Formats: sequence, structure tokens, C-alpha cells
Amino acid sequence: MSAPVLLEVDTRGVAHVTLNRPEVGNAYNEELLAGLIDGLTALAVDDAVRAVVIRGAGKHFQAGADINWLAQAADYAPDHAFAASLATTRAMQLLNEFPKPTMALIQGACFGGGVGIVCCVDVALATPAALFGITEVRVGVAPTPISTHMVNAIGLRQTRRYALTGERFGAEEACRIGLVHEVVAADMLETRAAQVLDAIYLSAPGAVGLTKHSFLAANGLLLDQRAMAMLAHEGWIQRASAEGHEGTGAFQAKRKPAWYRAE
Repeated sequence: MSAPVLLEVDTRGVAHVTLNRPEVGNAYNEELLAGLIDGLTALAVDDAVRAVVIRGAGKHFQAGADINWLAQAADYAPDHAFAASLATTRAMQLLNEFPKPTMALIQGACFGGGVGIVCCVDVALATPAALFGITEVRVGVAPTPISTHMVNAIGLRQTRRYALTGERFGAEEACRIGLVHEVVAADMLETRAAQVLDAIYLSAPGAVGLTKHSFLAANGLLLDQRAMAMLAHEGWIQRASAEGHEGTGAFQAKRKPAWYRAE
């Protein structure tokens, strides 16, 4: 069975991180989160690594949380439920505060936690057909692990709209609101990524790391343990609520949730 996260460092020092659950659109579960946490932790202290590029295996970048795992997690004991939410929060914190340049190459679906990943990288390139959505509320849960990063990346105004409505939007809108930096033809995505990486390699690695840390620290964007615990607690409480159970059940059954009201 393949690992849920694949890591490869090329001869130039670019770490290629591939989310590797293509059969479910690379949706995350505890195993994928653990793989991402372990991988980022190791890459952060590897002097051979100069940059990180994140991709999704198969047709999609990352389709958010695995709905079957969410349904199971809704019934976890409190300690396990908190740990599961804290893992999501920790993965995003590690990526956001990673001491080297990071890039995401987005194709296909990018929902929920996938949007969180995009918000946490330094450079985001998307294909024209990429589709985005902050969809947690549609299944009765809350995107608390990625909330601070969304506001940082696209501002409170856009976060309020898309995180509260769960609307899907395309690559051009993602670019307009600042979620992605460029929309690039699918057959040119790797070429454009290589050009950006070449620009990164002209920059001194120590200066890059300090600059990135300074941006985050000076603007209050480094998460401490207390803030992470609060975000994780809010996340698991909502996931375990009646709405969390109803939302995941409705999604699995392919029906409208009980809170939907037709005209």
C-alpha cells in the first residue's frame, strides 16, 4: 500500500511533496496528516532542502477531509477527537511557518483543507480548470484549523463570504481574491513552477528564511500553543455536534441536510 504522502528531494534541493490518496481526491485523514507533519518537520531541518513544492496525485489537488473519516471522527472519545483536530491545525502551522519557500501546484478539486494548504504556501499556481471551495459548513463542521490562514491569505471580507456560503469558485476568481498568484495552462504548469524556483534560487537562503519569519512574526501570524489548542477544540466540538453528524450523514447519503430549506 502506497504511503499517503510521498517525499522526494531532487539534486537541486527541491523537495517534492505529493499528497497520495488519488482514489479519494487526496482527501486527508489521520494518516495523511501524520505523513505531512512528519515530512515537513524533517524537511525543515534538512540543509539540502531549499524549497518545497506540493502537488496532488491524480486528477485533483486536495479535496478536503475524507468524509468517511469525518463521520468516524464525530464519534471519537474527546481526547482522540481533540488530537485529530490538533493534527490538522499543526500541519497547517508547520506549512505556514516553514522556514523555506513553499509552492503549491493546483489542479482539479481544491476544497476545505486543500484551500488551507494553498493559503499557507508562499507561491500558488493553478490550472484554469481548478475548482475551489471552503466547504466545511456544508457538512456541518467548521474550518477552524485553517481560519487564521484564510484571513491572512484572502482577507476577512472574502473569507466571510466563501467560508460561510461554501460556494465553489474557479481559478480566475481564486486569483482575483488573492488565493492563487497565477493561473497557468495545464501543459505549462511545471515550466512556470521551474521559472519561479529559479528566481528563488537567486535569493540567499538565510535571508529568505529570516524575511519570511519576520513577515509572520511582525504581523502576529505565528500561532502559539494556546491558539492552536483553541482552534482544535472548536473544530472537534462542532464535528461531534448534531450538525456534524447530520452533515456527514447527508453527504454520504447524497441528500440535502436537515437544515436546508427550499423556497
